[in-house]
Amino acid sequence: MNFRRYRPALLAAVLAAALAVLSLSRTGPANAAATLTQVGSFGSNPGALRMYAYVPDGLPAGRPLVVALHGCTQSASDYYSHSGWPKYADLYRAAVVFPEQTSGNNALSCFNWFTAGDIGRDRGEALSIKQMVDKAISAYGSDPRRVYVTGLSAGGAMTAVMLAAYPDVFAGGAVIAGLPYDCGTVCQYQAQSRTPEQWGDLVRAANPGYAGPWPAVGIWYGTSDTTVVPANATELRDQWTDVRGVSRTPTSTESLPGSTTVEHYGGAVDLYRVQGIGHGTPVAPGSAEDQCGTTGSYYLASICSSYHIARSWGLAGTSQPPASPAPSVPVTPPPTSPPCFTASNYAHTTAGRAYQRAGSTFANGSNQAMGLWNTFTVHTLRRTGPDHYVLADGQC
Repeated sequence: MNFRRYRPALLAAVLAAALAVLSLSRTGPANAAATLTQVGSFGSNPGALRMYAYVPDGLPAGRPLVVALHGCTQSASDYYSHSGWPKYADLYRAAVVFPEQTSGNNALSCFNWFTAGDIGRDRGEALSIKQMVDKAISAYGSDPRRVYVTGLSAGGAMTAVMLAAYPDVFAGGAVIAGLPYDCGTVCQYQAQSRTPEQWGDLVRAANPGYAGPWPAVGIWYGTSDTTVVPANATELRDQWTDVRGVSRTPTSTESLPGSTTVEHYGGAVDLYRVQGIGHGTPVAPGSAEDQCGTTGSYYLASICSSYHIARSWGLAGTSQPPASPAPSVPVTPPPTSPPCFTASNYAHTTAGRAYQRAGSTFANGSNQAMGLWNTFTVHTLRRTGPDHYVLADGQC
């Protein structure tokens, strides 16, 4: 064979291959998709927990932070894969921290919601989770005013712990098939004989002298749960309505998909009852915005709880999609008379024009205070730009 004849072609091929390898080495890591990542160091970690985080690509500073706590026999990876939270982290632009229990702390990998050394402020597992929040705020630039927590079963009980121990840290929380704060293991199997004030006193004792603001609380239960009896839902409602100083009579009730009803208590507490399901996180697999998760052990097909939790916290109304390139043609100017919307504060939040935090309502974009989050307070909002609204009572 005449190699002299083919040498130019061979040299060209070698050069092209070298350039391709160089290109891959430069662009590969930058194009890597976001995934669940373990965070090695986040403080003294007295509870000996592990920290994992999911941070969407290109997440700007000032976005919300969600803490998602798995149940017994589960892991951070398990909850990440099934709960649907990565979808809403991407969609609504938020970071999510997934704490993880170890078998060395608990043989079933349950968070120790029943151990006095783990449920008090600045102690044990509660402090470890708080240190994860501090780490996320520092590392990802998360908004310290918009930190939320949710969890299933033992993770739900630990959610109640975090809301009681650190009401100044969390703007809201959602307890899924969990237990009231500081009830040990006795609440799991049977109802307790305590008044709402006695339930509330357990929370107040976690921070003597603390006067608020208190976080908004969502409570999720399957009516056929035999692992954590549904009486815990009523007891959680009694505990947190007493802390928040609102009536135990619902201000409104509505029906949701998946045979779910929700009772609203003065914009402070919401109680979701999912008919017919047992013990687990409600999910609804699918590609629609209100569908999420995958079914499995303790992930039950019914309704996407993560979607409704995210919306109740106002995450949907404050989303900021990744910046797009500047258009090459002039943008059509907005109409001279921006549209106005008159509705209750609750309706404004569900329509994505406002968000609620700690029982109060704020206009998207302008962040103007609108009063209590309920169906009785009515305001007019004027849209002045994409996802930007201002109060316009009597002006439209």
